[in-house]
Amino acid sequence: MTLVILCGAVAVCFYSAIALYVIAMNEPDTFADHLKIPTDITVEDPINMDNTDRRPSSVTNSRKQNTDFQLYNSFQPGLYEYDFWTSKIDSGTIYLKAYEITRDHPLSTWRLPQSSSIRVFNPTDSIVKISSTSHFKIYEGDWGKPYAARFEIWYKPAIAGQERKLFEKNYKIEGWMH
Repeated sequence: MTLVILCGAVAVCFYSAIALYVIAMNEPDTFADHLKIPTDITVEDPINMDNTDRRPSSVTNSRKQNTDFQLYNSFQPGLYEYDFWTSKIDSGTIYLKAYEITRDHPLSTWRLPQSSSIRVFNPTDSIVKISSTSHFKIYEGDWGKPYAARFEIWYKPAIAGQERKLFEKNYKIEGWMH
C-alpha cells in the first residue's frame, strides 16, 4: 500500500512539473515590451547571415585596420554569432557580456560567457579576425520586440592575470523565443 501511495505522489509531482513547464513556455516574454531604443547613441543592426547560414563574404573578407566587433543574426531571432578583429593578444579566451542599454541590465549571464567563448592567440601586431564557430542565445525578450544592447568583449589570459574588457559596441537585438 505504501508503494502505491509513493508511486502516486511521484506521478503527481512529475505531471505537475511538466504542466508548469508547458504553461511557462506558452507565456510571452515581456522583458522588452516597454523598452525604447535610444536615439542619442550609435546602435547598429546585426548583419544577417545568408541562406546557408554563412557570414557574408563582403564582411568576413574585409581587411580591418583597427580592433572591431561584428554581430551576426543566426538562423532565428535571438541567436547570434560574431567576429572580432584584434592585434597582438596573448594566449587566452575571449567571451561576451551583454547589457540592455537603458537600464544597464545584464543579459543571459548564466550562459553567455560560456557559449560565446573563443580561444585566442595572436603574437603579431597584425589585425586578425577571430570568429565564433556556433551561435549563442540572448534569452531576454521575444521575437519582433527589438531593443538596444551593449556587447562587451572580455579577455581572460590562459596564464594568471586579470580579466579585462577589450571592446564594446551597441546593437539592436531581439530575444530568443523559447
